[in-house]
Formats: sequence, structure tokens, C-alpha cells
Amino acid sequence: MRKRTAGMTALLLLLLLLGFWPQHRPLLATASVPLIEAVDSIGMTVSDLDRSVDFYTKVLSFQKVSEAEVTGDDYEHLQGVFGLRMRVARLKLGAEFIELTEYLAPRGRPIPADSRSNDRWFQHVAIIVPDMDRAYQWLRRHKVEHASTGPQRLPDWNKNAGGIRAFYFRDPDGHHLEVLEFPSDKGDPKWRRPADQLFLGIDHTAIVIADTEASLKFYRDVLGLRVAGESENYGPEQERLNNVFGARLRITALRAAAGPGIEFLEYLAPRDGRPMPADERANDLVHWQTQLIAGEAGAAGRRLRQARAPFVSSSVVEPPGRELGYRKGFLVRDPDGHVVQIAER
Repeated sequence: MRKRTAGMTALLLLLLLLGFWPQHRPLLATASVPLIEAVDSIGMTVSDLDRSVDFYTKVLSFQKVSEAEVTGDDYEHLQGVFGLRMRVARLKLGAEFIELTEYLAPRGRPIPADSRSNDRWFQHVAIIVPDMDRAYQWLRRHKVEHASTGPQRLPDWNKNAGGIRAFYFRDPDGHHLEVLEFPSDKGDPKWRRPADQLFLGIDHTAIVIADTEASLKFYRDVLGLRVAGESENYGPEQERLNNVFGARLRITALRAAAGPGIEFLEYLAPRDGRPMPADERANDLVHWQTQLIAGEAGAAGRRLRQARAPFVSSSVVEPPGRELGYRKGFLVRDPDGHVVQIAER
């Protein structure tokens, strides 16, 4: 018996050394190599690309870096929209990017008129400013639509958020945006470098979620993002910022190795936020998609299918050209229906 056991042990060791024990190797790769290398851009669907580019460049100081018009079978399978023709503009602010997409065909639905900041289709980008008072005056001069009552300073008792000043407003299609001023002891040090610009760059995109632990399993455990900070925010300042009476939020910030962060907003109260519409499509104006860069799109797709993530794309798609700046990609939904695009350059 001892000779047989020793022989089996030796055989197992030999198989491991030769690489013939497949169930061990993927587990090691999953644990040691993050699926996502960077958060590249935050995208949103708009009704009139020219109007939106005009707003983001003239009011918020973005720079347009590219524009492409695409159609065809590959893009239909990528976006999950049959018969599409879309215009896509890439804009830059500081070192960060957004992408604006207009569907020339088929046209999608507008954002629901009664949308609130605790509905789970909510997403915004947080734009950093060095002077909130000056930024608010500038936005008022350009007649932006308020989503907050005005700039709010989060109270000092909140250790992780105290001293931050913030204001929510809307773009021409009703997408939420935020301007954010960090105090000297918070935020990335790059936001404290001397600068002449009023709008410096994008710190993060925020998404409303139902359950922090479920979202961590997707973004941290599957995609490989790291938790960078947490806080629990409530009180009159938070209520007026979000324009939600009785708002109490659990906030979790995540980061990849590069690019803006992704921030979870879980409303502990009120719990009456509505879920993402089951029939939401990429041409609807409520649609956002955050582009994440992966080293290999095919491997990322396999891992996400193993994790049972719902796919928007029919498969990993390789568009015929590089008009949109990547070689392969696909769209997939997180546990609340927010769309992320996995792209391989």
C-alpha cells in the first residue's frame, strides 16, 4: 500500500511539473492577474451629437479628440441594436476621456422625466474644480439645469468625506454630472497641482447599486478592481446634493491601475429607487457604458461567462477597422444592469 501511495504521489507531482493539471493553473492566473488594466472612458448616449459636443467643449472645457461614424453587422452585434448607424465622439478633459454616441438609427427613448438620483439607472461623472464658487457661477451663467439645490459642503463629522464640496447638474439630454472640490487633505494629489483651468479632469463615475457586496463580487472579485475608499453619507447636505429626501448612502470607491474610479452609491434609505428597465438598450438616452481595458478580450469574455454576467453583445466582436480605438470588445452588464465595455487595444 505504501509503495502504491508513494507512486501515485510521484505521478501527481510529475503531472503538475509538466502542466497537465488544468484546474490549478487558471485559479493561479485569476488570483494574481487583474482582468482589467485600466478604466479608459465613460460613455453616454445622446440625442444630438453636435449639441452635446458644443456643451461639453464650451461649457465644461473638454477637447474633442476624434469622431467616427460606423454601421454594419459587427457593431450591431457589439451594441445589441439591429440596423444601427451611430456617430461617436471622444472628448478629453485633463487626462480623462468621455465618449458621446448618437444613434442616427434607430432612435432610442429619452431619459424618464421623473428620474431621481436613487434610481438604479443613475450614473454620473465627477468633474474636479479648484474653486466651487467660481465653477457654480460659470454654470449658472450658462443656464445649466440644477439637479442639486446648489453646491453642498459635506460636514466635518464625516471623516472620509468632510470638507468636500459638490453640486449635481444635467447636460442637455438630462444626464447627471457633478462638479467636485476636494479639501487639501482629500482626493488624488494631482488635483492640488497649480492649474489655470476651472475644470481639471474626471475623478470617477458613480453608479447607483442595490447591494454593495453583490457589486464587489463583480467589480473586485471578477474584474480585479481594488477598493480605494468607503464612507457612509447622510444628513441635510447629502439630501440636497442628491435631491432625495432622507438620503443615506453607503459609498464605495474602486480603482484600476489607471484611469478614473468607479464609485458605488448604495441607498440605505430610501429604498424605493427603481431598477434598470429590463428592456434598456444602447440607443436609449438612459444608457451609459464604462469602457474598461483588458489585456485579452477573449479571456475576459470567458471569465465573465463563467461568472454568469449577462452579455449585451452576442460575442467578443472584432470590428473591421479601428475607428473607435480598439481591436476587440464586448458589452456586459453588472448586477444592477449598468453596462461595461471590455476592450482590447
